[in-house]
Amino acid sequence: METSVMSQESHVLSSPVFIVPPFAQRCFEAGVHLWHKSFTHPFVEQLLDGSLDEGRFRYYQMQDARYLEAFADVCSILSTRTTDPETKLWFIEGARMAILVERSLHENYGRTLGYSADDIAALSLSPNNRAYQNHLLSVSHQGSMLEAIAALAPCPWLYADIGQQIVSSGISIDDGHPYADWIREYSDPVFVTYTNELLVHLQFFADRSSDDEEKNRAVENFVLSTRYEFMFWEQAWNQQQWSEEEEMDQDACAGKEIERGSSVSKVL
Repeated sequence: METSVMSQESHVLSSPVFIVPPFAQRCFEAGVHLWHKSFTHPFVEQLLDGSLDEGRFRYYQMQDARYLEAFADVCSILSTRTTDPETKLWFIEGARMAILVERSLHENYGRTLGYSADDIAALSLSPNNRAYQNHLLSVSHQGSMLEAIAALAPCPWLYADIGQQIVSSGISIDDGHPYADWIREYSDPVFVTYTNELLVHLQFFADRSSDDEEKNRAVENFVLSTRYEFMFWEQAWNQQQWSEEEEMDQDACAGKEIERGSSVSKVL
């Protein structure tokens, strides 16, 4: 089924088009109210018109770099959960693409905005970012392939949709636009192709499932990820931080994880 993702007139897409199979359409319709909220968030609107505060964009970029690492991890995990060689390769390539996007965008903007790879590695994940990553990683380990792919899908699909809205609007992005590289990256038709391929995998596992509860959980995971996508803009707009007490708890948890890892290494 070939269709435009966005149903509202202002969001009608030009070519290339999204090819949305039935189960993906079901997921989209369940979360459409949240989907459209991303398009009208002030962070997105100001990012596109170039008026976004540099500090907000810097916060977003650094948190997003860490998110893309988790996205790559999830793709890698899913590659181990299928026996089909082509599907394995596709998810491995998805992990590779996430890392390449991180490098191309975040290294360039890091030089402009004054942060390094070491700064990103030392970054404390925001509450929303940590929750989103935990959601994806939990489903990739404990859910079915259908549930995990549904949770993964909103990120590339939404970004590709934003990019294609820019293309269809006919807006010209010149080199003087402060966020031209970001806009051009996600306006690239390759993201539509990637999304279409991901939705084919989603439909494949939906067709294999006769469990209505599993399908319902998959839809719920898609909607939850769509909500986290909106919350990602929101956290960057507000530059969300942990409270002092919460930050201490996070540091304590991190220390326990390091200590636990050292103990395991000694046993091995």
